[in-house]
Amino acid sequence: MTTGQTPIRGYTATKDQLQTRLRRIEGQVRGIDRMVEDDRYCIDILTQISAVQAALDKVALGLLDGHVRHCVAEGAEEGKGDAMSTELMAAVGRLMRRG
Repeated sequence: MTTGQTPIRGYTATKDQLQTRLRRIEGQVRGIDRMVEDDRYCIDILTQISAVQAALDKVALGLLDGHVRHCVAEGAEEGKGDAMSTELMAAVGRLMRRG
C-alpha cells in the first residue's frame, strides 16, 4: 500500500520511535569505539557489545512484528501469502544464525 509516492511499511506508524532507538544504538557503538580507543578493560567492552546486540534484537523483533501484521497480512489478502511467509522465515533464519 502507498500514500502518494511513499509506501506504507509495517514500521511506518512507529518510524520516529524506531529511528530514536537506532540513533541510541549508534551512540552506544560510538561509545564502544571510544572504549577501545581508551584501552578499557575487555570485559567492559564485551558487556557493551552485548547491550548493543540486545538493543538490535529488540529493533529486529519490532520490525518482524510490523512486517507480519502489515506486509504479510496484506500479501495474504493479495494472494501472496506463501511467498511472503517464505520471505519472512528466511529473514528470521538469518537473524537466528548470527554469531
